[in-house]
Amino acid sequence: MTPLIARTRFSVLDRSRIREGHTGPEALRDTVRLAREVERLGYHRFWVSEHHGVPGVAGSAPTVLAAAVAAATGTIRVGTGGVMLPNHQPLVVAEQFGVLESLFPGRVDMGLGRSVGFTDGVRRALGRDKDDAEDFGAQIDELLGWFRGTSPTGVRARPAEGLAVPPFVLAMGEGAAIAARAGLPMVIGDLRDRDRMRRGIDDYRARFRPSAWASEPYVVISGTVAVAGTSEQARRLLIPEAWSMAHSRTRGTFPPLPPAERVGSLLMTAKERDLYKSGLRGHLAGTEEQVADELERALKETGAQEVLVTTSTHDRAALLDSYRRLAAVAGLPGTDGGARPDPDGGAARR
Repeated sequence: MTPLIARTRFSVLDRSRIREGHTGPEALRDTVRLAREVERLGYHRFWVSEHHGVPGVAGSAPTVLAAAVAAATGTIRVGTGGVMLPNHQPLVVAEQFGVLESLFPGRVDMGLGRSVGFTDGVRRALGRDKDDAEDFGAQIDELLGWFRGTSPTGVRARPAEGLAVPPFVLAMGEGAAIAARAGLPMVIGDLRDRDRMRRGIDDYRARFRPSAWASEPYVVISGTVAVAGTSEQARRLLIPEAWSMAHSRTRGTFPPLPPAERVGSLLMTAKERDLYKSGLRGHLAGTEEQVADELERALKETGAQEVLVTTSTHDRAALLDSYRRLAAVAGLPGTDGGARPDPDGGAARR
């Protein structure tokens, strides 16, 4: 473990991916079980996501799932990666996070994104359209106003008002500029497009304006990190997600994750094959030594304070083993590496 890795926080986002041969309810229970395991390993936070009408994803109600995760754990920070704010009224989001923070004080994060649905049908079902994402900055301002008690409506958000739930912005498209303008921590991916990631981070830091939520820029880089005993075993972890992504981009639907061994027998069009191969490239994947080297390089290039790992695969045992190996690389306290230094002396609630 290098000094740079030692002062970096490591966290997990689990998307509750449905696996072939398993059900959506099983995927949600898998997420809760994984949260317990990564808490024992010493990861800093555990987030869940929001997807609607997606055959391969069970996580449609992130604040509900976050409550289940928080109830099943005791110390790890719990939150969303994220609640898609254009899908909701900011008052309702504030109330939900106010309830979470009241039940699990000091452990809740509020990760916010600007997506408005995977397909036209989902957007219609939600009563939203693509243009709603253009109001993301104003929606964040309104949401934070409910916590500060500054809404011009005269309505008070109960029990959110007066509580401090750390907000994060998922920086897709204009997200970096919005995070900087609002003075909020930023989560940016993915690790495969390092040049684009660096541009977003540079823009965020250049435009950042201190706020009551953050006095200085805070950058979380996110992406797939797969660690195994051999490079080939690590690559195997990537195969189910790479195939599902290729399928979604050519067929318009995101399917459950197939076992890695079945993907080789699946027929693919030339376009699907190209997308599949592309989906296997650029991730941080390999043995502990290889991933440590890649992590060091990514952290030097981005100056990030935190890494949010978003790995999904069919083999849950191999996924957990990957998180164990990564925890050892990072020297997290739940591994044989023992205690690691607190990057900020425990001063920040983030």
